[in-house]
Amino acid sequence: METENSLIGDYMDFLDGGKTERECAAQIIAMAKKEGFKDLTQLDSVKPGDRVFIQKMNKAVALFTVGTDSLEKGMNILGAHIDSPRLDVKQNPLYEKDFVVYLNTHYYGGIKKYQWVTIPLALHGVVCKTDGTVVPVCVGEDASDPVFVISDILPHLAQKQMKESAADFIPGESLDLIVGSASPSKQDDDAKDTKKAILALLKQKYGFEEADFGSAEIEVVPAGKSRYCGFDKSLVLAYGQDDRSCAYTSVRAILKTPAAKRTACCLCVDKEEIGSVGATGMGSHFLENALAELVARLDGGYSDLMLRRCLAASDMLSSDVNAAFDPMNPDLFDKENASFLGGGIVFNKYTGARGKSGASDANPEFIARVRGALEKADVRYQMAELGRVDQGGGGTIAYLAAKYGMNVLDAGVAVLSMHAPWELTSAADLHYAYNAYKAFLTL
Repeated sequence: METENSLIGDYMDFLDGGKTERECAAQIIAMAKKEGFKDLTQLDSVKPGDRVFIQKMNKAVALFTVGTDSLEKGMNILGAHIDSPRLDVKQNPLYEKDFVVYLNTHYYGGIKKYQWVTIPLALHGVVCKTDGTVVPVCVGEDASDPVFVISDILPHLAQKQMKESAADFIPGESLDLIVGSASPSKQDDDAKDTKKAILALLKQKYGFEEADFGSAEIEVVPAGKSRYCGFDKSLVLAYGQDDRSCAYTSVRAILKTPAAKRTACCLCVDKEEIGSVGATGMGSHFLENALAELVARLDGGYSDLMLRRCLAASDMLSSDVNAAFDPMNPDLFDKENASFLGGGIVFNKYTGARGKSGASDANPEFIARVRGALEKADVRYQMAELGRVDQGGGGTIAYLAAKYGMNVLDAGVAVLSMHAPWELTSAADLHYAYNAYKAFLTL
């Protein structure tokens, strides 16, 4: 059995190398290839025991280990998302204001805007030029790199700001990134045109013009590496653990699980934080299209009926995080139905908000089967929901998979400070999740 330290070290490396969905997808494909997975689109046929992957737009990946049973009997699916809350650079972002140059941003997903000011930030993404060139961008992670920041008002002048609500005192349009400055010297006219100087640097280092921002995808994320937290190193402090903690452990589980009777699938999708929309989100046809490509390469060729029967007969763990009980804010939780750091993988029968709106609500028969598999494998788990009934709630990709008629249960890692630039998980829980996902794949 792999040691907890090796798992956590590899996980932290994954987080550090995957601060965007593109970077995560690239790492997942590299990991899969190392374990013998082949690109499904490059194969003419597939047989039981084969391990294949397929990707969409470099942002979503599906991994399959083909079982000996007919696909009509369904698959065991681990489904996670690889996008995380962040700031996105706008398409016409660069502007100068009184000798300071900014990048204009639009926040992505549910964030507390005030958490993103005055912390070191990095730029990750791609700039796509009209000649077909794709320029990768990663600035702020190397020790020799500059970092970027969003400024805030000093407390001496913040009387008005301090009277506003937390939702309002940092407006979304103020989340603009400082990327350069110059002295307002009257003797140096060139120093006044700081935007021009920044553009010259961008062209020199990356080879793109201002107009190329129009076809760029640049994300603003916290700069720095994942770290152990606590004297006992029991916690992991890192950006993007919602939901890359579940994505990584799910991917690792399928990579380390040999072929069985039932086909195994690991699905890593994008856009969950904004509603699972778009061509790479769970709301798209990515899963069924990927499965159709697999069916078409099996003996007997493509069958729409087999595809539909497979989806309806499948079982899925929606590998997504849950809110960890916060001892500093206990009134937000029903303690008897809360998840705790170190308490094991979290089963969430339903998510949604107020009256289960938007929930999937798993069938108890399926929950019992999953519980049995984990108890047999001696894997710790806990049953929980996200906060008190009237406090709010959250959603996952579970309901979008359930529309096919399959069994779906949310199962993931408890996270403290969820959606903050730096989130906390328990190192023990990451190990529990990994072992739980392995047990499920052979269920």
